Amino acid sequence: MNVLLISANTETITMIPLPLGLNCIAVAVRNAGHTVHLLDLMGAGDNAEKIQKTVSMVPPDLIGVSVRNVDNQRMLEPIFLLEPVRDIIALCREATDTPIVVGGAGFSIFPVPVLRYLKADMGIRGEGELAFTALLEALEQGMDFSSINGICYPDGRVLGNSPVQPGLAHFPFPDPSLWSVPADAGEDVWIPFQTRRGCPMKCSYCSTPTLEGTMIRMHAVESVVLALKRHVAAGFSNFYFVDNTFNLPPKYAKELCRALVSAHLGISWRCILYPGFVDEEVVRLMAEAGCVEISLGFESGSPKILKNLNKKFSVDQVRAASALFKQYGIRRNGFLLLGGPGETRETVLESLAFADSLGLDMLKITMGIRIYPETPLARIALTEGQIVTGDDLLLPRFYLARGLEEWLEPAIRGWLDVHPNCIT
Repeated sequence: MNVLLISANTETITMIPLPLGLNCIAVAVRNAGHTVHLLDLMGAGDNAEKIQKTVSMVPPDLIGVSVRNVDNQRMLEPIFLLEPVRDIIALCREATDTPIVVGGAGFSIFPVPVLRYLKADMGIRGEGELAFTALLEALEQGMDFSSINGICYPDGRVLGNSPVQPGLAHFPFPDPSLWSVPADAGEDVWIPFQTRRGCPMKCSYCSTPTLEGTMIRMHAVESVVLALKRHVAAGFSNFYFVDNTFNLPPKYAKELCRALVSAHLGISWRCILYPGFVDEEVVRLMAEAGCVEISLGFESGSPKILKNLNKKFSVDQVRAASALFKQYGIRRNGFLLLGGPGETRETVLESLAFADSLGLDMLKITMGIRIYPETPLARIALTEGQIVTGDDLLLPRFYLARGLEEWLEPAIRGWLDVHPNCIT
């Protein structure tokens, strides 16, 4: 079958996001014996012209559209990102009567409401590498879809109880030839790479358990290095490990870093770090392996709020980890998430003072916490009346502790005025 995959995301937010998930699905589709074309609309210009040209060139038997984000997760300046995706699907309808399937992280959090809003034919919730190829096989052979885990219909049916697959052995890495790097990107391109899926930490607000499960599943270290070698051979040298917690499990993180050192790839990379479970050995190995920047999501400097967010680390562990990365010359980007359950003016000021004491290279402050379905935060928000029963949360809703409504924003704006390394 001829398959057209479209990355509908056009929002850069903090960096140019290349469609990692869709690239991996394209490889899976190709490995299953189908012809695939990946159209990335980031910086594409005239979407109608691009879609019409692509459809005319190789008429597809099925179109897959990836939904990366539903909104920009900013309480003070919210942007709903599904309207342009709906426009893209409408353009596909004008160009062809081919069935349209949607998927991606943004879709998987809100499968039924997103499917209805976008007016697509069906969707795939969760990891799509196996489900999408199974759907292609079923369509090709005229079979029903009842055994395909994660298939969603506009009438609200979602097939299967868990969209998360048990392991990663059959999941491909991205193909470097499929990346479409915008011409004006310059050096601001970091190739997304994922070595693990899942997170066991269960932070109270996080959607990762819905998307990837709570068990960490790992690619074999040898396969990670080989995939990186293919990218280096294709001319790429900057990578962003998008694993939710690069340092977990610690044994795997260290093994991977040692393998990268031995491979002499000459790469630079960034990653997301869990502030607990950090020792000097892993930091040293990361530096030797080419790590130049970490995202340190400690979210609060108040022990009380860390407990409320279900964080499994202490402020002392954050301070120790930050100091180690500074010692080894790795850039440290910190993150504060203010306004959660139990937050007060005093805990906000405590967090700001703590973050300031770390001497970070950059600090991003988020005011208000995006409420996602099936999270402890959603249950708290419902109990407190911050959301109502029946709200599917597709349109962004944010948790903000009572008493901070009028105070928080001006307080943070004033703090930013004298802290030039901080952003919101």
